[in-house]
Amino acid sequence: MTTVHDSAVTTVDADLSVWPASAAEPRPGALAVGGVPLAEIADRFGTPVYVLDEAEVRTRCRTYRDAFPDAEILYAAKAFLCRAMIHWIDEEGLGLDVCSAGELELAVTTGFPAERIVLHGNAKSPRDLESALRLGVGRIVIDSPSEIARLAAAVGPRGHQKVMVRVVPGISAGGHEKIRTGTEDQKFGLSISDGYAQHAITRILDQPQLELTGLHCHLGSQITSVKPYLTAVRRIAGLMASLHGQHDLVLPELDLGGGHGIAYRPGEQALDLTTLARKVRTELTGACTAGGLPAPRLIIEPGRAIAGPAGIALYRVLAVKRTGERTYVAVDGGMSDNPRPALYGVRYAPRLVGRHTTAEPALVTVVGRHCEAGDVLAADVELPADIRPGDLLAVPYHLSMASGYNLVGRPPVAAVRDGRARLLVRRESLDDIRSRDVGL
Repeated sequence: MTTVHDSAVTTVDADLSVWPASAAEPRPGALAVGGVPLAEIADRFGTPVYVLDEAEVRTRCRTYRDAFPDAEILYAAKAFLCRAMIHWIDEEGLGLDVCSAGELELAVTTGFPAERIVLHGNAKSPRDLESALRLGVGRIVIDSPSEIARLAAAVGPRGHQKVMVRVVPGISAGGHEKIRTGTEDQKFGLSISDGYAQHAITRILDQPQLELTGLHCHLGSQITSVKPYLTAVRRIAGLMASLHGQHDLVLPELDLGGGHGIAYRPGEQALDLTTLARKVRTELTGACTAGGLPAPRLIIEPGRAIAGPAGIALYRVLAVKRTGERTYVAVDGGMSDNPRPALYGVRYAPRLVGRHTTAEPALVTVVGRHCEAGDVLAADVELPADIRPGDLLAVPYHLSMASGYNLVGRPPVAAVRDGRARLLVRRESLDDIRSRDVGL
């Protein structure tokens, strides 16, 4: 594989297959993304620091638009959101899927059109709904029966709000049991099999201020097979045919959610987007034709599949310790900025950057700085045997699940493009942390 960098062709090894397309190594150890050396970014912004490749984000937005030309593409804000990301998504013509008043208001105050936003959430707060109605959000996805009356009352008898219903098709899909949301026994949505979805739809139709535009389902995350989506299409098309027969109802929209799997390590499988688009389109057309219905417009909600491959975390090694047969490499971040290994058992492939070494690879475990035995970023991975404190490690990941654990402060986010780096989100300082603590 080759990449053009500063008018020179440089070799990119297979280990960079899960990195942004702009990743290049003009000389051994000097890894760059977006034309900016990662060591330079670490020196300038400190570590831990998150790096986001703007060109990669935009390219992936366009890939979705090309694969689903007749569908509405909504970027799932939970994957990662900041003002710059909102601006890029808007410029690339995507809509936005949010699940809180915070995400919604950040988007709208950045200038994103509220009518292109969909609000999700299994337990929407009064503030969530108030913000959605005040700002004029495009659709609200109803997730429980109690939400119907609350929303209808908030809209008022003379108001109007487009809604969808999140249904559970009873499908197990996803990379880990904690991120499977299409099964019956979890907190999201209303089941088709036990009739709760149908009952909720009947109640919505009795509320004239609520306009039901379609059905929504989300099967889970890190799905790498097309088959679960096709099964979902068939089951939801069957529900739509039943609703047509019962209520003479033709719904114009079907939201199949996202959850499209990406590779975090070389050799891992990712969802084939082209195949997904082709087969879903064929399945939907066939299922609706069999039910005597026109095919609804598809809505797709990619999040991780857009932001994930564009993000990189940089950590500084603080300590190297050999205990028994295992070598631990401790870095200056960990589960406060990336809890996914602890939550879902995710495995990464860290890479030494910033210096060249001819040392043989050795098996090590990269751990974080937090007071938890489970704070492990990468278990049993190969790094150079001469790894030492002060070294810089890069991991393909981004910031979205960062927390305030141990009060270490959330890392900054920097964007790279065309050989330049700029700060998008500053580091959370000790002053920030102290200022929230108002009581003695």
